[in-house]
Amino acid sequence: MTRHYAIEITLTRPASPGELRRARQHVALAENADRTRLMSVQRAKNPDGALHRMRRRLDGQLPLDVLATHYPDGSGHLLLNVDLGRTATRAIRREARAHGQYPREFLGRRLAEAVERSQQDRRRRLTSHLETLLHQHTREEVLTCAASLLSHRQPPATP
Repeated sequence: MTRHYAIEITLTRPASPGELRRARQHVALAENADRTRLMSVQRAKNPDGALHRMRRRLDGQLPLDVLATHYPDGSGHLLLNVDLGRTATRAIRREARAHGQYPREFLGRRLAEAVERSQQDRRRRLTSHLETLLHQHTREEVLTCAASLLSHRQPPATP
């Protein structure tokens, strides 16, 4: 069954009006204010096919960086389509073979590991900052100040 998939397109730089005009001859696009992110809808049998087809249609038309499904799949994952270049692709295939995995599995696991390391580093830095504060202030002071800040500020965007 063929469905329509919402695709978010991230560009390496703002698209010029001429580039957008030429791309719109192939695909309907909605752009953000600075023309670095676009949205479109692609018909395909599955999300992978939609991303692949969209990249084929826009490659050479726009400075593409990352294409992503806008809505999570049944497992709660967003799918990405990134052109890493021939050298990186060969290296990923070689490493995947060495680990007995498909390149997609290998890259997915490596990305998940990198995200986990980043989250652990953020937790360690936060803990370190809190420990420094607790050496200089009482628990009550730190908690009161944090509660006050959190109740009066919009939460920051997560990286």
